[in-house]
Amino acid sequence: MNLLYVHESLGSLGGAEANVFITATEMKRRGHRVGLLTQRPTGRNEAAWRELFGADVYWDGRDLWPDVLARCAPAVVYMHKWENLDAIEAMLASGRPLVRMVHDHDIYCLRSYKYHPLTRRICTRPAGFRCVFPCLAVLKRNRGPGLPVKWVSYFAKLREIGLVRRFQRHLVVTNYMRHELEINGFDPARIEIFPPVPRPVAPLMPSFSDRNLLIYAGQIVRGKGVDVLLRAMARVRAKFELIILGDGNHKPACERLALKLGLAGRVTFKGFVPQAELQDYYRDASGVLISSLWPEPIATIGLEVMRFALPVVAFDAGGIKDWLKDGETGYLVPWMNLEAYARRVEDLLADKARARALGEAGRKFVSEHYDFDRYIANLEALFTRIAAEKAVAS
Repeated sequence: MNLLYVHESLGSLGGAEANVFITATEMKRRGHRVGLLTQRPTGRNEAAWRELFGADVYWDGRDLWPDVLARCAPAVVYMHKWENLDAIEAMLASGRPLVRMVHDHDIYCLRSYKYHPLTRRICTRPAGFRCVFPCLAVLKRNRGPGLPVKWVSYFAKLREIGLVRRFQRHLVVTNYMRHELEINGFDPARIEIFPPVPRPVAPLMPSFSDRNLLIYAGQIVRGKGVDVLLRAMARVRAKFELIILGDGNHKPACERLALKLGLAGRVTFKGFVPQAELQDYYRDASGVLISSLWPEPIATIGLEVMRFALPVVAFDAGGIKDWLKDGETGYLVPWMNLEAYARRVEDLLADKARARALGEAGRKFVSEHYDFDRYIANLEALFTRIAAEKAVAS
């Protein structure tokens, strides 16, 4: 069948882009024609994207939407991250089956991360007037040129929610994300869980050596809580070495905090490390630390490291509890409880046999519940089913 992917970026960037590229590659390998409607290039790995989608790369523009649908003739439109509401309305009017992959909180949160930047509290409310006051979410940080903040339209957000509710299916990554859609008025019968399963990897046996090496891998931005992680690690009495892999605008502040907390000899900031080199760090590790304070839709890094039989310690934030089972595949710590986090890290380091058992349980859990081939087959079957439903309805 013909599948039209709709996503704001062309090229590698983050988790959403990885999911677009991987699933489109697999659909093409299975004989389907894949096209892409997009808005801007990322400058990263663009050649591979252009080779994948070939002549079926279309750029967003008011006069182009009808032409794209006519030329691509998609059996299903598979939308990922997208903010052009006029384009969404035109696609709905076309009568084509629409599926929305909900990667994060963009659709129903004006700030897009369901977390207050000052108090760091997670929001549990649906979109509504309280987003305007007292939350003041209509003022969003501007990372581009100009003023430090920008205006976000509350009424445009309500319009977006109303449009996306009309899609044939909404794919979410965890039960937590399903709940978020439901409290925002989405039809539960149209919501299905499709976590973005990482590709299979070669087996790796971590050493769990006396080096007591722990790894953090991810962005270093405030919502990821690296500063809170450092404060928790300052309470750890056992010998340890923590390597922080990644980059971001909060990195300089975290480096200063590590010095202030007396962690300079035990914490190393390595910066960005290519995916292919991460295994070199995992091989000698005793565990992986996740410190996200914002409500993670899923935190795929956890699934990736559990494939290597590494136990995880993380705060209970968002959808992490779908895959991190406390005391079974790692340790799930109450949100922002630094003392409990430190004690769980000590538990990992003090009992290596227990840490190995947690890691092996995690590997087994991921293999059983997050199988890549089954994920792709189920996604293909979903597209086939939705296309058939639309044909019958027509």
